[in-house]
Amino acid sequence: MKKILLLGSGELGKEFVISAKRLGCHVIACDNYEGAPAMQVADEFEVFSMLDEVALRAAIAKHHPDLIVPEIEAIRTEVLLDVEKEGFEVIPSARAANLTMNRDRIRDVAVGLGVRTAQFNYAESSDELMKQAKAIGFPVVIKPVMSSSGKGQSVAKSEADVPNCWTFACAGMRGDRQKVIVEEFIHFEFEITLLTIRQRNGKTIFCPPIGHFQERGDYQYSWQPQAISPAFLKAAQDMAERVTADLGGIGLFGVEFFVTASEVIFSELSPRPHDTGMVTLISQNLSEFDLHARAILGLPIPLIETVEGASAVILADREGVSPGYSGVAEALQEPGIDVRIFGKPTTRPFRRMAVALAKGHKALGRARAAAAKIRVHVK
Repeated sequence: MKKILLLGSGELGKEFVISAKRLGCHVIACDNYEGAPAMQVADEFEVFSMLDEVALRAAIAKHHPDLIVPEIEAIRTEVLLDVEKEGFEVIPSARAANLTMNRDRIRDVAVGLGVRTAQFNYAESSDELMKQAKAIGFPVVIKPVMSSSGKGQSVAKSEADVPNCWTFACAGMRGDRQKVIVEEFIHFEFEITLLTIRQRNGKTIFCPPIGHFQERGDYQYSWQPQAISPAFLKAAQDMAERVTADLGGIGLFGVEFFVTASEVIFSELSPRPHDTGMVTLISQNLSEFDLHARAILGLPIPLIETVEGASAVILADREGVSPGYSGVAEALQEPGIDVRIFGKPTTRPFRRMAVALAKGHKALGRARAAAAKIRVHVK
């Protein structure tokens, strides 16, 4: 039995814990608040900020895990680099966790490998942001170098938008780095997430591409498979393999690309299961969480089978505690529909609380219709 220290205990972590425990693992789920989704299904839990170096080192020393599995970006990754040298295994690797914690570092890695990216630069003040935005040319996309689920991301269409975009980015930042990335606005035809699995005992493999739609920088619904030309798919796979090979380690990576009429452009990378990949809970015989667990445990992945599937998020619209849900029975009346309620103890506007899943014909429309039937109620 492998002992896993899970750093971050959101809805993605919860599904990973379920997959890992089905394979006999013992999981300690960590997050900065009690009652986080993954804690509800783990063997043990710890409550602390993973940006607290002392607390993070203490948790590792206390549990002495076989595997340290980050689920979030906001981690004092310098600690992971240190403990890896001491003999602990970090998934996918301490270097990958450190580089992908911030968008600037992973983007620099991609450029260094000759991977096509949007034109970009960095800014550490509103004035510097204005200068860089003008140099690139409006419109530009502005994001904190460290955040999650699109927090702090916005589009500046003109110079007048820049001050508000800076303020919005600062409000959505995680960690202690007041820095943003500003990049050219790509007029893409669609976006994909290419789930890329580096195996312990086998070659790198890929799931069929996942299409997704975002609002406020956060995904709202996703579907699989996304139609794409064989040449473009091969280009995406080559770039994903190049970047993940450089990062090293084993496990599942969520690699995002813009697809235009003429090319495929690298966007971002997460060294862990991806939120858009929740569709695989219904579209694949092995979900992204099953694949991540198998890869890090060194278990075989003989075949990934896929059917048409889709996911649609269910959001809260206000702050509150002890949420309840209505419309679940109505949503589940239709065959091929499933619902996953994450179990988050508190709400806030636009917080992702659950997801509706659909498989089969017209899966996307059916997933969105199911999600629309469900309401989040709070005290």
